[in-house]
Amino acid sequence: MAADVRIIDQRTPEERYRPFLPGMGKAWLMPLYDVFSQVAGVRALHRRAVKAADVGPGEAVVDVGCGTGNLSLAILAAQPDARVTGLDPDGDSLRRAARKARRRGVALTLVQGYAERIPAEDASLDHVVSSLALHHVDDDGRVGFARDALRALRPGGTITILDFGGHASSAHDAHDHQHNHQHGHGPFHFLRHLPQLLRKRVAQNPILASNAGNGIVTLLADAGFTDAREVEHVDHRFGRVAIVRATHP
Repeated sequence: MAADVRIIDQRTPEERYRPFLPGMGKAWLMPLYDVFSQVAGVRALHRRAVKAADVGPGEAVVDVGCGTGNLSLAILAAQPDARVTGLDPDGDSLRRAARKARRRGVALTLVQGYAERIPAEDASLDHVVSSLALHHVDDDGRVGFARDALRALRPGGTITILDFGGHASSAHDAHDHQHNHQHGHGPFHFLRHLPQLLRKRVAQNPILASNAGNGIVTLLADAGFTDAREVEHVDHRFGRVAIVRATHP
């Protein structure tokens, strides 16, 4: 029997024209997203997020800003009996996620919509997760997302967010300068430059200032979560990445 993979459009008529920032910053770059994720080591970050979330058998999970489904699929690889829904405004990315889920033979529900309206009934989720998506969301959307995650999670449920929590170090910049000097030509020149280009875009993103310091922890605590804390961070090649976890009281 074929795996149950479906895409649901929960956008309102007004939201069909609502702008959003694609995962690679530009829509035309999205076909390269999975290749870039593999080259840049994003899959290793997803494995860390999956470990931090600690999803159990049969538990219900919504992956907010799921993109092409890599975190959702990593959760299902670690816990095949989980019930996972991915949420993202980008229909093209969701269709890529659906194709990957079908190839892997796993059940996955994908919803086209926005972070502040999580597709779940009140107190029905065990986990809300998000990876490298929150810095794409403006301040109102961030607050709406945190509050709606609290609504959708059952008491004792958890939220796990992996996102940028700082800027690239000078050591990273020096490495990229040397790398670019040595490898300035060839068919993969553009892909080699992507980490540097994306890191610059992240560093220049005004929304990222909301993640600085304890920004994500504060966001979740202000929404009503308890025990909000940074459980791990990684000094990645395109910036400091933090994993923050909190619990529904």
